[in-house]
Amino acid sequence: MKNELKRGKITMAIAIAMACFSLVLVMFMQFKIVNQTDITAIENMREAELRTELANWKAKYEETEQKYQETTAKIEEYKQTKQSNEETERLVNTELEQVNMTLGKTDVEGQGIEIVLRETEGEDLGAIKADQLLEIVNALKLAGAEAISINEERIVNMSDIVNITETFIKVNGQRILPPYVIKAIGNQTYLESGLLGNGGSVDKLKKLGYDITINKVNKVKIPKYHDEIKTKYIE
Repeated sequence: MKNELKRGKITMAIAIAMACFSLVLVMFMQFKIVNQTDITAIENMREAELRTELANWKAKYEETEQKYQETTAKIEEYKQTKQSNEETERLVNTELEQVNMTLGKTDVEGQGIEIVLRETEGEDLGAIKADQLLEIVNALKLAGAEAISINEERIVNMSDIVNITETFIKVNGQRILPPYVIKAIGNQTYLESGLLGNGGSVDKLKKLGYDITINKVNKVKIPKYHDEIKTKYIE
């Protein structure tokens, strides 16, 4: 009886042990499956998502960088175009100003000389003639005068200096009266020497007895030519 009871206890212990072993084995296999499958899959999935996200951000960065470079290039192009236009405009304005100065279409000032010719009363010299004024103007041009005026009438290539009567002179179609004030801008020494040198136009008039003075002026002001410059034969 005792032996049967003992055997029963042993059998039950073995059964319990086998059940526990089976349970432990099942639990171990479950943990192994979780470790090898679920965690790995989750990690792999997370890594893939991160890689995809990183690739997306990289693509967005490259696209933004490209747009930035394109915008920077356009801005630089606009700046260069603006600078080029401004430089072109400046050069054109400079050229236009130079042309207008050459044509006598702008007021100018600079160092030069002033010649004053007065009628002499009581002398049998006669009135100063247009060709005498013209001779002085030509002498000033040869001496390097950059601008000339007679009684505030600008002398240009189209200017006319003519007698309208024995006593009256017209310059640029305008009647002028004595005293005749001729202004010239240029090297003062050259201009004066060109007039007073032996045989110079002013030298000859002075020897005839005309009252003529020449003054060096640091700031000679000469007005622009007011008439329209017209040509007859240039097409």
